[in-house]
Amino acid sequence: MSSNIAEHVRSVYTAVSDAAQGSTPQELYARSWIRCVNDYGLDPAKPVQPRMVSVDDLRARTEKLGELVPCAKLEMANLYQQLADSQSAVVLTDSDGVVVCLVGDPSFTRSASRHGLVEGAIWSEEEQGTNGMGTCLKERSPIVIHRAQHFLARNTNLTCTAAPIFDSYGRLAAVLDLSSQSRLAQQHSTVLVSMAAQMIENRTFLADHKQDYIIRFHSRPEFVYTLHEGELAMSAEGKVIAANRNALFQLGFSTLEEIVGADIGGLFNTSLPDLISRCVKSSFHPVPLYGARQGSRFFAVAQQPARLVQPFRDAVERHTAQRVASNVPARDSRLHELEFGDERMAGNVRCAMRVINRNIPILLIGETGSGKEVFSKAMHAASARAGGPFVAVNCASIPDTLIESELFGYKSGAFTGASREGRRGKIIQANGGTLFLDEIGDMPLHLQARLLRVLEEREVVPLGSETPLPVDVQLISATHRNLQDMVARGDFREDLYYRLQGISITLPPLRVRKDKTQLIERALSDESESGRLVRIEAAAMRVLENYAWPGNLRQLRNVMRTALALCEGEVISVRDLPPELLQGVEESAAVPASVCPAVEAGLNSLESAEREALLQELERHRWNITSLAQELDTSRNTIYRKMKRLNISTVSRERGEA
Repeated sequence: MSSNIAEHVRSVYTAVSDAAQGSTPQELYARSWIRCVNDYGLDPAKPVQPRMVSVDDLRARTEKLGELVPCAKLEMANLYQQLADSQSAVVLTDSDGVVVCLVGDPSFTRSASRHGLVEGAIWSEEEQGTNGMGTCLKERSPIVIHRAQHFLARNTNLTCTAAPIFDSYGRLAAVLDLSSQSRLAQQHSTVLVSMAAQMIENRTFLADHKQDYIIRFHSRPEFVYTLHEGELAMSAEGKVIAANRNALFQLGFSTLEEIVGADIGGLFNTSLPDLISRCVKSSFHPVPLYGARQGSRFFAVAQQPARLVQPFRDAVERHTAQRVASNVPARDSRLHELEFGDERMAGNVRCAMRVINRNIPILLIGETGSGKEVFSKAMHAASARAGGPFVAVNCASIPDTLIESELFGYKSGAFTGASREGRRGKIIQANGGTLFLDEIGDMPLHLQARLLRVLEEREVVPLGSETPLPVDVQLISATHRNLQDMVARGDFREDLYYRLQGISITLPPLRVRKDKTQLIERALSDESESGRLVRIEAAAMRVLENYAWPGNLRQLRNVMRTALALCEGEVISVRDLPPELLQGVEESAAVPASVCPAVEAGLNSLESAEREALLQELERHRWNITSLAQELDTSRNTIYRKMKRLNISTVSRERGEA
């Protein structure tokens, strides 16, 4: 017996002996050691090779897990690519600790196989002592078993990070594990594994209950459609069938038994038909509602079962096919509904209508939240490709390690962890329709060359393949960056820039639009509940009109959603608006006092001209100093100093009227 093994064995038996004398260990792994000796009769020095189940047994276990396995494979591949660690493997076991799926670097999986880390091996605590997978099944919570914390000496060169996966009925269904030969316990690995396990739970929940009504909700609207959302499966009568762990936590329940069978009216201040109606009207953006138990505010999306949605989709597809066959052009008014009298937006709409069916690449430029994706969807709907797919890709949100496979796809076996069926990339998915590349300025340089080749050749070669696939897409790109500056710095390919810029359309920020009042009214209408008529009082409308709107249309929708939730009656007042909108109210209400002529102010001709120009700008911005400072890309203090130097003063409207 080597000295390392002997030292490890002494540590194990010392912990067991201390426990026998009444000392309760605080460490999770030490409590597991005690179980291994006292309950399972294991020997830490014995090199126990994991037992294997038969091929038929493994197939049966995989089938029993159902939708969980395909959902897990996607997240396991993503997790492995995020870590980019050649000395690790991502492992999925069932509730008995049997390995059903493994993704990892071939060199590591070969060496790990000597430890029994292979599909079909049993890694329960009873079989392999303290280890990530088996001990996670016992503890039912995320754990890290780092090297010498393993029970068997043969496993002490591994670090295992594991998280449990529960099914929609609260039963422990599987464990997701990251096994590595790293000498350091990586804290971020615990977070990544737990997030991946939660995502698998959510995906599996939706797949298992696709024939039920689904409610997805969170107290913050931006967390709906993410791994943090609560998910409820409902019957047609509005009764809870199942819930994920996030739903229980947000609604204040401890166990699934407390919520199963509950009526939706006992959880939220709405009915299932009303919630579905509101979600359809909002294009499935989260709508506000309140909890019936504690009055907490939530944002939710309700979805109908697949059996009800599919016939509608089939009818749409039949209608589209008939229209295309008869060569009837698509008619969609959404593009014209994006402007209400603003000259710049009206010009953008006219320009888009002229080029949309001419296979000209379109580059949308605008600040974050200014409606670039909405504009691109409207162009697609108004084009001859409206019957084809609209595929959006946010180049800034996809990790560098995944964006290549996401865009171009891959064939079966292209890399370790790749799906056996391969995957169609986003470009192939958009064939016959529109490909929208959002935040194109964030695309890595090495992929810009591949994208340029696709645009030039009109064909895609998936990863691991040598056969090009022809593609026919309308390309729309969008960015909030200055691509010309990026080209000058060498951060963006010049040839790709000119290939993307068949024509550029600049979307104006909300603060300078002339139809701001109409946009506010439209946002109010879109966010209002079905049948609810709400108006905005004059004082609140002045605040909304004078606000600088750094988040543009996206921020406007969120503000309207919040104001409607806080509004107790049918009139939105100033007190219903978020605090950040009210910080500059006095300043926004400022009007010129007795502005003396330039001659009386003692200014020379040059200063007089500067003074007149500043006065015109102040009038254009309704004396909103914040708005003017943002447009001029300067500070408010600079504007105030210039006003003082040029003898321009203001008083508040309230003092003037008083």
